[in-house]
Amino acid sequence: MDAVRYHGANVPLTLDCIPKPDVNDILNDEVIVEIKASALCHTELHFADGTLDLGVKPITLGHEAVGIITQVGLNVSKNRIGDRVIIYYYVGCDTCRWCTKGQEQICGELKAEYGFISDGGLAEYIVAKSRNALILPDHLSFIDAAPIGCGVTTAVHASKMGNVNSTDTVLIYGCNGVGFGLVQLMKNVYGVQKIIVVTRSESKRRKSETLGADETIDGTDPSTVAATVREMTGGEGVDVIFECVGRRETMDASVGWAGALGKRGRLVLVGYQNSGDGNDHDHEFRCHPIPMIVYEQSVIGSVGATLEDLKEAVSYVGEGILSTVIDSTIPLSSFQQGLDKIKNCSCVGKIVCVPGMKE
Repeated sequence: MDAVRYHGANVPLTLDCIPKPDVNDILNDEVIVEIKASALCHTELHFADGTLDLGVKPITLGHEAVGIITQVGLNVSKNRIGDRVIIYYYVGCDTCRWCTKGQEQICGELKAEYGFISDGGLAEYIVAKSRNALILPDHLSFIDAAPIGCGVTTAVHASKMGNVNSTDTVLIYGCNGVGFGLVQLMKNVYGVQKIIVVTRSESKRRKSETLGADETIDGTDPSTVAATVREMTGGEGVDVIFECVGRRETMDASVGWAGALGKRGRLVLVGYQNSGDGNDHDHEFRCHPIPMIVYEQSVIGSVGATLEDLKEAVSYVGEGILSTVIDSTIPLSSFQQGLDKIKNCSCVGKIVCVPGMKE
């Protein structure tokens, strides 16, 4: 079968022909899923440029996959064959304090992480734990469902980490897959007071407005962002910032005496970058503690999502409370073209790869 493979840092990703999984190769609690659609993520670029190197190679990438269960392990009901499913990509140890709380995305002894340390979904088939294959509503297309697996679930989890409430003013810094999910969550689920979006792309600003953003800011010059936010908020700054970019200049705009974050504000770090030249300090988060102390601000990291977050995300999209934003669908074999669009920031929404699709 075809699979998008990672062979090491700064080595081009390749479309390789590897063995298709067979029922004799899977564990008793696993299933084989025929992939119908898989969304591309900035994570794949992080692997390609060396930002992420988790020590496992070669490996099939992709962690936003949906499809149909075709075979099951001995301990899995055969009734599951034919189920339309979405893959949850974390498999925890089941015994640590985080796993017992349902927080396996921060388990220190992960048994699997599809698309990171275990073969993922940018392929024709994937092997996953049965519990990690969640049922999709019948009316939800595979194309529309694929971006839920990270784009929407990451937004759901980050919203909880930010302790958002309806009286908040929220800034979403960087807006595409996760950002569009955050806009809709803030508008349709949390009912926040004001939603501000910062992005360099005019088309993304327009899209965020259709999804519920109250104000948008051109982020082409990050040095002007904080002052603009302060002006929009009567000098107060915002209550929550979801920082989805992870560049030094965007983080700098968020904090400090005159930063976009207000008193008792919560800065939720979602995005991250690598300079590409080995100087990782170029995109480190730095802030003098005095303004953070005086303003009683919090800085919070948010990674991935829990299984319950995925269940919520599927429910939100299935019920029409949120929608995924699709830029385009492409053949799996054209994955590099899709990643190039992501790298160039020229896509509005998610790019979804479809195995078997003609070029």
